[in-house]
Amino acid sequence: MDKQQPPVVVHPLVDGKRLVKIHDQSVGKARGLDDLVEFLRRAGLEDVDVDNPSIIEWRGGGSGVWPA
Repeated sequence: MDKQQPPVVVHPLVDGKRLVKIHDQSVGKARGLDDLVEFLRRAGLEDVDVDNPSIIEWRGGGSGVWPA
């Protein structure tokens, strides 16, 4: 049985921001959790636990990793 990918994927970028994709569609580059939460809100996803792996797949580090 294949593991289903979470609807939100956050990728690290070389400039310290993180690319946010929701259902395989890029929605923006986040500089921190506030940006991520705003992208989720605009997509109709409110009160999301950003550490829930069934909702968000963090690549290159979890919700506390925001390189400068």
